Amino acid sequence: MKMKNVIISIKGTQNDPHGEDNVIELVTDGVFSYENGEGMLSYMESELTGLEGTKTSFTISPMGVVMTREGSLNSRMVFEEGKKHCFIYETPFGSATMGVNTTNISVSLDEHGGDMEIDYIVDFQHSVVGHNMFRINVSEQKEECNGQFN
Repeated sequence: MKMKNVIISIKGTQNDPHGEDNVIELVTDGVFSYENGEGMLSYMESELTGLEGTKTSFTISPMGVVMTREGSLNSRMVFEEGKKHCFIYETPFGSATMGVNTTNISVSLDEHGGDMEIDYIVDFQHSVVGHNMFRINVSEQKEECNGQFN
């Protein structure tokens, strides 16, 4: 699959057990490919997310979505609707095994971009630590040639 340059808009909402929402919105450059129901999306985190120096990648397939983070923080989360998966959350301060239970995945992507939404619950030692949602929009970057947009 050929990767293309895209603009990625991400809205991440974390609702903690006390009912408080923490919302992060980010618009960034990234790369994307999508073909025959499978795709790859990747971008570098920024200071805004607190994960500066970390590369975040999403691998999309009919089975679900896998989010991998590599850099200042390392993790691999598997999102499969209606199923719980465990993952190791590595930080500079240590590692912990956590669980992710995906309640909903909505993917409407094609080779030009589109939208993806993942709704999931994170737990640590069988206690819910947050109800999270990613809303991601991918759009092609317009290339400028001779003062005109193509």
